Amino acid sequence: VAGFTAAYWVGPRLKSDRERFSPNNILLMIAGGGLLWLGWAGFNGGAPYAPNVTATVAVLNTNVSAATSLLTWTCLDVIFFGKPSVIGAVQGMMTGLVCITPGAGLVHTWSAMLMGMFAGSVPWFTMMILHKKSTFLMKVDDTLAVFHTHAVAGILGGVLTGLLATPELCALDCPIPNMRGVFYGSGIGQLGKQLGGALFVTVWNLIVTSAILLCIGLFIPLRMSDDQLMIGDDAAHGEEAYALWGDGEKFDVTRPETTRTGGAGGAGREDTMEQRLTNMGARGVTIQL
Repeated sequence: VAGFTAAYWVGPRLKSDRERFSPNNILLMIAGGGLLWLGWAGFNGGAPYAPNVTATVAVLNTNVSAATSLLTWTCLDVIFFGKPSVIGAVQGMMTGLVCITPGAGLVHTWSAMLMGMFAGSVPWFTMMILHKKSTFLMKVDDTLAVFHTHAVAGILGGVLTGLLATPELCALDCPIPNMRGVFYGSGIGQLGKQLGGALFVTVWNLIVTSAILLCIGLFIPLRMSDDQLMIGDDAAHGEEAYALWGDGEKFDVTRPETTRTGGAGGAGREDTMEQRLTNMGARGVTIQL
């Protein structure tokens, strides 16, 4: 919620970037997703602060929910778009991790699978269908789709935990006696508590994040100008994230087709553009039209 609120106040990227902005490196995204999955099992399993039954169940449920959500998201991509997506699979993994977190140590493993199915389908629907039909959601430049992968999945996990938490596992970890989900006899009031907690967190983040950003905006602009956005990293930091043509050297298309460089014994020689690119480590690319 805080991230989505910040995206609203900061404003969108350039229209060209929003229309076509492919991931920089899918292999690194997969590696990061794997590290995220590993770390998530660590903090869900570490929540009880002891190597006990609750920790064991939490680690198991975390992996089961993430795997189920990943498969669910991928299946929906295949059904509706005709092909699986690696990016979609990672999104599904994240929604599964987010959704199971409230109840990782409080639900049975079959419940974790059920939560994973909901985590892979409900955020998929809000991202792929609802988002494109909502003028407000389209206006906010939520680059990483945090509203769907974290807000929707997180609220969903809180609600499902209120339904599926078992009395046996609650007794091992909850400080309040006789806690259980609605399906185990707690009454509909427990679901109201879950929704009330989600509402409080949402409103709190909305107000506090807005206040922080509006205060910052009094001193510095929250968004770069369009001219600076066109230049990118070099305008903001005086450096590029990737040196595409060599060690810090930038390719200047305005330079002549041939340049004179120093040769052996001080004699000059003329290098073609292709030779200069080869010397800088670039590979030639043939484009067929």
